[in-house]
Amino acid sequence: MMTRGVIGDLDLLAGGGAVTLATLVAASGSTSKKVGAKMVVGENGQLMGGVTIGGCVDAQVVEAADEIVNTGGRRLLSISLDDDEAFEIGLTCGGTVDVLLERIAPDSGRDVIADAHRAAHRALESGHAAVIVTPLDGNTAALVVTETGTRHGSLGEASLDATATSVASDVLRNSSRVESIGDRRFFFDRQAPPMTLVIVGAGQIAMSLTRMARELEMRSIVIDGRERYATPERFPDADELCVGMPSDIVAEISPNHRVAVALVAHDYKYELPVLRQLLRAPVGYIGMLGSKKRGAAVRELLREEGFTDEELARIHTPIGLDLGGKSPPEVALSILAEVVAVRSGKRE
Repeated sequence: MMTRGVIGDLDLLAGGGAVTLATLVAASGSTSKKVGAKMVVGENGQLMGGVTIGGCVDAQVVEAADEIVNTGGRRLLSISLDDDEAFEIGLTCGGTVDVLLERIAPDSGRDVIADAHRAAHRALESGHAAVIVTPLDGNTAALVVTETGTRHGSLGEASLDATATSVASDVLRNSSRVESIGDRRFFFDRQAPPMTLVIVGAGQIAMSLTRMARELEMRSIVIDGRERYATPERFPDADELCVGMPSDIVAEISPNHRVAVALVAHDYKYELPVLRQLLRAPVGYIGMLGSKKRGAAVRELLREEGFTDEELARIHTPIGLDLGGKSPPEVALSILAEVVAVRSGKRE
């Protein structure tokens, strides 16, 4: 993953010249790099990013990208792999990897692909996801659809833009993929800010949550009032550790639908003040550790304070999907499974 974002790497490598942007658009089997992984190849031979974990595929992509950056145009590169080659890059068996190669001149002011990535980058900086739609054949074109409903660019036809916008709305809730519209294929490249998992309570469940959250590319914040618990030694995978009153710290986090809050302290003095703040805030998920009886008691206390049934229904308690597990890692897995289900619209 390129930390500055794609457009930052394009600008850095271009230096007034051109680059080739290589994007993994499809792969049979399961690969260790997601569809949408990117590599930027500069005219001077510089490389940033990668479409797989390396090896034979990236080497072939670099060779083809060098040709594209020198001669221009775009190309869909399909690489067939035998079982040994597939295993090297994380595929379960032999198959095909499809990589879209596009020559981009970021400084020209007329490059539609660079312009599309800039539009997507602006959306990301505002905290919103965007989908860049590009054809896998034919002329260069790009349409950007953001989750706020704005559009930038065009695929060349109003009817095509309308259909692509409808597909992009679904992609925004899921993941990047190739879709056919009529007899043409398009790559829908979803770009989104990372989800933030706010964990209140620095116990064993929290430790497992931070490990699994990193694997899911979520940013994790651990909050606890006890300095001895919220330590880097206990939480090497956490992105941020905060010691203090949880309600005060949560109040400083900008609430949006990409924030999920897991209350795993099992302590009323932490939970109730945090819930009072969150139940009327636009966070994407609120979960609280505890039994059904305990959850009902908390809801009743908050109902007496004036919170509505609709607001109280936002509390997922008992927290997590019922997977049957009891150990801290199993509970953490159930919590993250529920967060993903809520995020993808599979669970309210």
